[in-house]
Amino acid sequence: MSDDLSILTTFIFAIIAGIVIFRLRSVLGKRTGEERQRPNPFIRPADQPPGAPQPLGRGRLALVPSPGTAPALDEPMSLAVALGRIHQADPSFDEHQFLTGAKAAFEMIIAAFAANDIETLKSLLAPPVLANFGAAITAREQAGETLTIAIKSIEDVDLSEARLDGKTAVVTVRYVSHQSRVTRDKAGAIVDGDPNESVESIDLWSFARDTTSRDPNWQLVATRTA
Repeated sequence: MSDDLSILTTFIFAIIAGIVIFRLRSVLGKRTGEERQRPNPFIRPADQPPGAPQPLGRGRLALVPSPGTAPALDEPMSLAVALGRIHQADPSFDEHQFLTGAKAAFEMIIAAFAANDIETLKSLLAPPVLANFGAAITAREQAGETLTIAIKSIEDVDLSEARLDGKTAVVTVRYVSHQSRVTRDKAGAIVDGDPNESVESIDLWSFARDTTSRDPNWQLVATRTA
């Protein structure tokens, strides 16, 4: 009798398990190996570029990081956010005034470099940049050469990058200009360049300033060409 009861109990549990499995399959579906893979919301699709906006749900897109939040490691901070942080650290920072000063600094530094004017460069360049400019000037003087740089026009001066490193603001400016550069030897003969030829130059100069300092001047801390 006990054996019959045990068999009956096992049979009943088997029926219940079958019903449960059937209902689960009807709700979740049965995998056949041909189902469309559901995207993982925490992994960027392979065909999506690193800087593409990430979905937040309900059709919203993360176009700009919210103030006070750090961007993802593979996404650069937007220029607007970086400038906003610099302004918070230094309320006197004004983008338009900065660009006006950056344009004047560009012309002044180039003129001082061509004229071997180290004293003027000292007040405008950070020590590492000053050392590089100074080495080029020394080499030119030892060779007995002179350099003439004529800026024919400056088509564009605009902000390219910005960041706040602790208390130090660093802003990169993109200059688009046309220049003629002529190098002459001791006798005055042209050894490089053409005074009648104007060449487009795209320069990226980075300026830095301690936002807690009373000194309002910025220094050139890096230069590169695009």
